[in-house]
Amino acid sequence: MKGTKPALQQDQDAILRSIPAPDWLDPKARAEWDRVMPVLTERRILTDADLGGLENYCIAIGRARQMEAAIQVEADPELMLKFVRVQDKAMASARQLAAELGLTPVSRSRPAIRDDEDGDDTPNPLGMG
Repeated sequence: MKGTKPALQQDQDAILRSIPAPDWLDPKARAEWDRVMPVLTERRILTDADLGGLENYCIAIGRARQMEAAIQVEADPELMLKFVRVQDKAMASARQLAAELGLTPVSRSRPAIRDDEDGDDTPNPLGMG
């Protein structure tokens, strides 16, 4: 995906308290959930509909960490290459999902897209809104 992603805004349906990680998550994925869930609930941008994306992000982070551990001890070059490929894919997925969740410096630095709450009564030249 290319182009500018919209900025994250607080949601009226936001989850207001940390939810425990699903029991089925791998321990490395669960550790990531425990790390980011408080941040996301504090920002009030995560809703029930976003939990699947958060799960996928945590799985990708967990998988990248599992593959790094396997790479460090693997002696077979062919198997190591497979692990590197899996790790690379997991890191790419995690990076994309992190941006969608507002967990990257760039995604946090975007100005918010706001509804017309500033009292600007200027007519819309496109006749929209």
